[in-house]
Amino acid sequence: MPDRASPLVVVTGVSGSGKSTVGRALAGRLGVPYEEGDDLHPPENIAKMEAGAPLTDRDREPWLDRVAAWLGGRLQDGGGGVVACSGLKRRYRDRLAAVSPRVFFVHLHGPVELIAGRMAARRGHFMPPALLRSQVAALEPLGPDEHGAVVSVEGTPEETVALALRAVRQRHSPGAAGEGRGPGPEAPE
Repeated sequence: MPDRASPLVVVTGVSGSGKSTVGRALAGRLGVPYEEGDDLHPPENIAKMEAGAPLTDRDREPWLDRVAAWLGGRLQDGGGGVVACSGLKRRYRDRLAAVSPRVFFVHLHGPVELIAGRMAARRGHFMPPALLRSQVAALEPLGPDEHGAVVSVEGTPEETVALALRAVRQRHSPGAAGEGRGPGPEAPE
């Protein structure tokens, strides 16, 4: 059973970066629940993305509210959790970080060509590869004052999960909001 010190992790990155794969595995390794952020989107957001239209900030508001509510629920339950959420812009991450100083961002990052190839190969996902460009354009990297780490997706999924786990364990510092800050790159050795 997770204790009060369990991390609240938001796995961020553009579509196709591996948020779901890494998030699910990371939650398993940490022994905390996982939430698929895509499942928290209102149906109209899904329909818009399926049609090839990027979401606006206004479209994202109810979704970010649901992600923040999930994090808040985990906090109230006294446990940790991992949720996948693109978190492309600083203001989106600030909204999620406002839930608790325990919120830690694992930003998955890699070459656009690699991510585009992964998106083209996957089946059954509502997000078309054509929207990757709009996500890359909207992406604001983690700032040095954000509680999180940048993790490379250039290795295997298992290597990426190991890097994410190491980042969470090294930098997650419950109760010490000023510690563990900064994006510090994590890359395969």
